Amino acid sequence: MKAIVTGSGGLIGSECARTLCQQGWQVAGVDNDMRREFFGDAGTTKPVVRQLVETFPNYTHFAFDIRDRQGVRDFIEQQRPEFIIHTAAQPSHDRAAAIPYDDFDVNAVGTLNLLVAARDFCPNSPICFTSTNKVYGDTPNHLPLVELEKRWDYAGGRDGIGEDMSIDQCLHSLFGASKVAADILCQEFGRYFGMPVGIFRAGCLTGPQHAAVELHGYLGYIVQCAIAGKPYTIYGYKAKQVRDQIHSKDVCNLFLEFFASPKPGQVYNLGGGRQNSLSILETIDRLNALGYELRHSYVDTNRTGDHICYISDLTKIHRDFPKWKLEYSLDRILAEMVEQNLRTKKAAES
Repeated sequence: MKAIVTGSGGLIGSECARTLCQQGWQVAGVDNDMRREFFGDAGTTKPVVRQLVETFPNYTHFAFDIRDRQGVRDFIEQQRPEFIIHTAAQPSHDRAAAIPYDDFDVNAVGTLNLLVAARDFCPNSPICFTSTNKVYGDTPNHLPLVELEKRWDYAGGRDGIGEDMSIDQCLHSLFGASKVAADILCQEFGRYFGMPVGIFRAGCLTGPQHAAVELHGYLGYIVQCAIAGKPYTIYGYKAKQVRDQIHSKDVCNLFLEFFASPKPGQVYNLGGGRQNSLSILETIDRLNALGYELRHSYVDTNRTGDHICYISDLTKIHRDFPKWKLEYSLDRILAEMVEQNLRTKKAAES
């Protein structure tokens, strides 16, 4: 069995490449380290790619750009994979405003290039696309909320946000807009052409392989700052903004469930759900309890279009994929991330 993983040096891409290789797949990974261009040296994917190449003889790396339309067509025609996992992206809500052409060309045009090539050369191969909760723009902020001591939460007993929320007539950020374009393209190729494409609107994806930076990867970056003693800046909402966290391994396991039972053109909100939700203040408390005090400052102005409270409603995922369940709790996620950062710190000091 042959799989293609785009963005194979990133958090989700590398987890998927690793898992598939361990299961005996032939994996063709695509990653040209544009993350380093977006975020500087701290965002590079090269060490992860090197580890994949050195660890797995059934992993082959390709460093081309998904914006290269003919290159993508030639690649898909040559590989003709049984499974495609598309995670390559410009992933930053904030960074997109400074690089609007790159953001749209990578997120929307790159996705279109992949979809057309897949339609032409492997139309029956399941495709998992990592979309984002930013397709909902700031609509979640207009839900009735209650302010608790350490977090914002939904009023009226709402458990989380479902796939029926509107993605229209709201403030998205340019990143959100480019991902909306890609998201709807994937839906159309699933519905119009009958291709087995699944759209996964991710919340906060995390794990020890995350090359987190200030503009992307909140939990990874806040843990990194606490371990290294670096100052962390909180932007708005009284530091009570809430996100649900999901480990990259749990994401990969869900993609494998989709491969086994694809649902063409279906959209899923993907996160850790209420059980894995926490605010920034609660994150600080958890790190303090582990013995790591975060040096932080507060700016009263929130990031443009940022969510006050976002918790994924996982009802549809559990209905369509009843074998899937979250294996990583918040405690397990944080423990793993702290351990990884301590190893990194020790290696840098030696």
